[in-house]
Amino acid sequence: MHRPGTTHPHPRPADLLVRGARIHTVDPDLPEAQAMAVRDGRIVWLGDDADAGEWTGADTQVLDAEGRLVLPGFIDAHNHVRLGSDAACVQLAGATTLDEVHERIRTWRAAHPDADWIEGEAFDYSALGGGRLPTAADLDSVTGSVPAIVLSYDVHTAWLNTAALRRLGVTRDRTELPFGTAQTDPVTGEPTGFIKDFAIKGLSREGHRALRALGVPWASPDRQYGRLAKSLDDAIGYGITTVVEPQNSLDDLALFERARAEGRLRSRLVAALFHPRGTSDADLDEFAAAARRHSGDRLRVGPLKLYIDDVVEPRTAALLAPYAGCRHHSGTTYYPPDEFAELLTKLDAHGFQCFVHATGDRGIRVALDGFEHARRINGPRDARHQIVHVECLDPADTGRFAELGVVACMQPRHCAPEVAGPGKDWADNVGPDRWHKAWPMRSLHEAGAPLAFSSDWNVAEMDPMIGIYTAVTRRPLAGGEPWQPEETLDVATAVHGYTMGSAYANFLENELGSLSVGKKADFVVLSRDILRAAPQDIPGTVAEVVAVAGEVVHRA
Repeated sequence: MHRPGTTHPHPRPADLLVRGARIHTVDPDLPEAQAMAVRDGRIVWLGDDADAGEWTGADTQVLDAEGRLVLPGFIDAHNHVRLGSDAACVQLAGATTLDEVHERIRTWRAAHPDADWIEGEAFDYSALGGGRLPTAADLDSVTGSVPAIVLSYDVHTAWLNTAALRRLGVTRDRTELPFGTAQTDPVTGEPTGFIKDFAIKGLSREGHRALRALGVPWASPDRQYGRLAKSLDDAIGYGITTVVEPQNSLDDLALFERARAEGRLRSRLVAALFHPRGTSDADLDEFAAAARRHSGDRLRVGPLKLYIDDVVEPRTAALLAPYAGCRHHSGTTYYPPDEFAELLTKLDAHGFQCFVHATGDRGIRVALDGFEHARRINGPRDARHQIVHVECLDPADTGRFAELGVVACMQPRHCAPEVAGPGKDWADNVGPDRWHKAWPMRSLHEAGAPLAFSSDWNVAEMDPMIGIYTAVTRRPLAGGEPWQPEETLDVATAVHGYTMGSAYANFLENELGSLSVGKKADFVVLSRDILRAAPQDIPGTVAEVVAVAGEVVHRA
């Protein structure tokens, strides 16, 4: 029935034997098995149940999967576990009107009458309607004299009330801030309360330090650690055995070290370091030193995160043509194209892997041009640079990912109709003529691009089941019409994106990503066979058993 795959003699029994399973290995040399033996944290045998007995000894832990599906542990290639979901904040996810935002803030204030700050998160731009951006006046009626800061769901912007503008020193003469760029009223010149570039500045080392110095509780180390610990617990509960945290400063590494010391780092973690504009050669030396210090099995530091543009919803992504309804505005890039190409060439020459945030079609093209320039100057190498998000891709650039060896790190949930589709800011801002460019996962896959999938938590749900469902259907979670269904994928390809695709994207394919003899035994037992289930049944599938290096670390 199955071809056994052994490469090691077994003078002693396995530490763990999984049997009675439908093992989808994500390994084309042995696609399926019924049983798997693990010793010293690695897979030593895969095969049929009938042959499993010889691997069993008195001390062997036997896990009977009872016919359930076993997959490699999920690798979330872009997961902001350090941002998390903060229990001390007003939670605004799902608030679809300004009145509902106000009501949630009132409820929170009633429960925290002595709070020195009001902090909110997960605000959706579309709650205001009409495509307008929030102002301090929109908050003042429910926050009064208590300073308030509300972060958007994508953490790319912040929304301040009048008291917070004063507390943080934002004035018409001081709009370039350590933590963002204050928008001003075109008539009065006064700051409106809307802060752009928060993901670029506010999440940087200097931005966090500035917010802490100004007394914003959200930026304190203890609050950061609380978010991290909770997110790490959630990750392992979803079967995510490797997390790639894509944007960190050197200061943040202490949080991961603490999590490891306190036993909260049950998933493996790859931490990318943030490279904001102005990063010096001395900083690069520090980054390289940090990578040498943290190169272990459970915590690895190394890639660099850069931005070329921002996001479509507030019209700050860089597009090739103006935004819908605009005659001229098409967004901007953070670097002139030639400067960015030279920067990527320099980083590539130093051996760094680069994760470039790019959402707009012009931003993506500038990033691809930069990688092409680096390859031409430095010569080809197995760099596995990534373009992260790839939300609006011009078809002329689809084939360039495979040609240049650039990974498309994508977040399937972002393309759900209730998130980005018709009637939402993303679709309205790019306009119907460009909807065919939206998250073209199938086109990239068919063109040979390496695909790595991820959640982008806390921008979207962390659960890989939701991401897989969306990649397969492009329908709302509650069901309904698909959006751009020509770009759907089959379940096996979506699973590959969350396993082997993400392993390859992070130079982990020789150790992780598939259930193969010799690899580390990171796996998940699911409550439902998602490869055979109806697509609408994929959400709600539970990771019933999760193992890292053959050690069961979670049971539902």
